[in-house]
Amino acid sequence: MTTAVTTGKEWFGHPRGLFFLFFTEMWERFSYYGMRAILVYYMTKELLFSQEWSSQVYGLYTGLVYLTPFFGGIIADRYIGQKKSVTIGGILMAIGLFLLMAKSLFYVGLFFLILGNGAFKPNISTQVGSLYPDGDSRRDGAFSIFYMGINLGAFFSPLICGTLGEVYGWHWGFFSAGIGMLLGLLLYMYGQKHLAQDNVSKKRANDEAAEKIAMSIPEKRRIMALGVLCFLNILFWANYEQQGNTLALWADTNTDRIMFGWEMPASWFQSFNPAMIFIFTPIITWFWSLQAKRGKELSSVAKMSVGCILLGLSFLIMIPAARSYGADGQLASPLWLTSLIFVATIGELYLSPVGLSLVTKLAPKRMVSMLMGMWFLSSFFGNYLSGFIGTFWEKMSKEQFFIMLAILSISAGIAMLLIMKPLKRAMQTEDC
Repeated sequence: MTTAVTTGKEWFGHPRGLFFLFFTEMWERFSYYGMRAILVYYMTKELLFSQEWSSQVYGLYTGLVYLTPFFGGIIADRYIGQKKSVTIGGILMAIGLFLLMAKSLFYVGLFFLILGNGAFKPNISTQVGSLYPDGDSRRDGAFSIFYMGINLGAFFSPLICGTLGEVYGWHWGFFSAGIGMLLGLLLYMYGQKHLAQDNVSKKRANDEAAEKIAMSIPEKRRIMALGVLCFLNILFWANYEQQGNTLALWADTNTDRIMFGWEMPASWFQSFNPAMIFIFTPIITWFWSLQAKRGKELSSVAKMSVGCILLGLSFLIMIPAARSYGADGQLASPLWLTSLIFVATIGELYLSPVGLSLVTKLAPKRMVSMLMGMWFLSSFFGNYLSGFIGTFWEKMSKEQFFIMLAILSISAGIAMLLIMKPLKRAMQTEDC
């Protein structure tokens, strides 16, 4: 488990480094979600891919950006450290975004983005945990703050990158995303003095033998428990990521977006989720603290189970919309999709930041980036599976499609509940 902590003045009760990581991740997520907001539209409208092929490319790309963090975490833990990895990853992602401006370099640009994300993603998250010593009660709150940074960038990016892409040309959308990545990289390099020392640097300075320490039995059990949660996490992300895939198509072709004679860009729907995260994160954390005072706060695994079940329930909301659209041929009200996003967002808040915090609590400090990469590895399989699931969008009725998503998500939540006690024994803590 991570034990490092920085020194110096604090901002709002947290180390200064947290806020440099907050804004770095904000700009990186601005670039990622800005690009994702127009990716399916770019493939279907500009590159003229079929919806099925676009869905498969989307799933493979969004999956691979969560596969490479596993290897990026290993490289950072063993060789170059978290700080160099984040810098290298930011440079590669900026290059990839600018390459997407040329149609002929579409796949090359995606390749650079996949490599860059692998270096960046696991090593920015683990640095949040390294700012706090073991047992520091501020850690979960720090990840909630960090998660708000993620979604602040995700909120503005569809509005800016999506509008530029849809209205002025797709290349301008990718260009603005690239500029956002460069801003985040510059901010990160400026704020490095406020971050904790790399694990690699500590090993070289204090304990060269640390790499040779064999894993203890308790460590192995904790890693196995994380592996089980990663497996179940796959179904959550496979369904959640439909927001950038099939639900983006629903927003574009099945939703009435005319308001007072003005048509809202379909990509703007992808700003609803991060906006809701920003609004409801303080409410959720307050609710958890209230539960904690009464001794009724859910464990980490139970919270993640609730997240999966809520995601499944969100898809049930779309069944009446699918029926009415298919029955009379009219476009569906935007309130249906907005309601889905609201319930799915609450589910995300119960699962995603809790999972990030859980990894830094349970992982041995000498391999924390690799295990963070393992956590994102579940998102790789989930995102790839989301592309495969998306191929059924045109093969099934919309009602059947949403029922399928609901069943898959709720099943994952129930499975977490059924194995919660064995997982807690393996983790050797009731808090998890």
